[in-house]
Amino acid sequence: MTENHPVKPRAGHTNLDPHLDRYAARTAGMTASEIRALFAVASRPEVVSLAGGMPNLAALPLNSLSTQVSEIITEEGLVALQYGSAHGIPTLRDQICEIMALEGISAHPDDIVVTVGSQMGLDMVTRIFCDPGDVVIAEGPSYVGALGSFTAYQAKVIHVAMDEHGLVPETLREALAQAKKNKLRVKFLYTIPNFHNPAGVTLAVERRAEILEICREYGILVVEDNPYGLLGFNGQVYPALRSTDPDNVVYLGSFSKTFASGLRVGWVLAPHAVREKLVLAAESATLCPPTLNQIIVSRYLSTHDWKGQIKNFQENYRERRDAILNALDNYMPPGCSWTKPDGGFYVWMTMPEGVDTKAMLPRAVTARVAYASGTGFYADGFGSRQLRLSYCYPTPERITEGVRRLASVLEAEMDLVRTFGSVTPRSISGPESPSPDTA
Repeated sequence: MTENHPVKPRAGHTNLDPHLDRYAARTAGMTASEIRALFAVASRPEVVSLAGGMPNLAALPLNSLSTQVSEIITEEGLVALQYGSAHGIPTLRDQICEIMALEGISAHPDDIVVTVGSQMGLDMVTRIFCDPGDVVIAEGPSYVGALGSFTAYQAKVIHVAMDEHGLVPETLREALAQAKKNKLRVKFLYTIPNFHNPAGVTLAVERRAEILEICREYGILVVEDNPYGLLGFNGQVYPALRSTDPDNVVYLGSFSKTFASGLRVGWVLAPHAVREKLVLAAESATLCPPTLNQIIVSRYLSTHDWKGQIKNFQENYRERRDAILNALDNYMPPGCSWTKPDGGFYVWMTMPEGVDTKAMLPRAVTARVAYASGTGFYADGFGSRQLRLSYCYPTPERITEGVRRLASVLEAEMDLVRTFGSVTPRSISGPESPSPDTA
């Protein structure tokens, strides 16, 4: 390639990117969110955002935390500001074991790898298990960040159905049997059993053993993503899948929802042999997670009533959950349905036939309300009639007003559908790159 022979765009491309022919094939699956620009508008104070899953941090003891951070720098600065281990600091790994014990998990600190948020854990697990063309089974819908990682490593996602009690075991068995018949290599089941993102449902306890047995029968791993497990509204903490099958479950945890998302501290608990691969993957990705952030989390756990803080979060989010469910009951037109979560951050809503939630989103933002459209939560183009509503951040009053605005937009959309038929063709898109807007 010389100055006399500039790079030509591939057929169908109008973007004159001079590096287009240099990119790895896997970048073809990396697509930016089509709605990201809209969220620059949605972040304005006059817009009620029911889109992003941002934790409500107002209840945190910020004055006490600021004093502690200053003390950490003064007393432990030479360690806190230095490189650390890819494994994570030992004290924090011990504390993580105590946290997971609340969900029935018996773990050794050596089998924990601290990560830069659980998104890094997802990326590493996918990297060490998936070759191009391998299959990942995931609930439909599923977390957009997970779908983005699977696509980035050129894995194929097969969705399995859920109902109000979570993943349906029979649909899992059917999907695995069909994949085996088609000679597809299924590497693992990715599941969010508790207070699912985005569906808001929880996997029934009586289904958990059956799902684990099906995965053992077909020889596939289970990747259990559980950032919301301690944020239930009825006082119940569900037993982790990992608690009954430690040899076949990789568990992902995070402090983003129960402490502070901006610190980006998560972890992976894996069988010992898998742990070794994860440490190597972590070293190649980040060298080591930030020591300062880990020490901040560890100091918080050792000096604050973190269990009491979680109860405050539970009460805070329960109040907001009640507000959104009441508003949906009061304002939404007939033909709509939605899940009723008993924990976590999200409600999953289905629109009447003919309504395309991605096409409707710009009109909703114009009406000063935002949501996450459903297609981003599927790898296969489904979800055009669905959307995710997040109730974790706005006040109950703002939530009620946001739902009222959304109902008005939807009623206008339904009038168009009744008059002209479906407003737009069914949206066909794949998973988008994760961002705080869709976390």
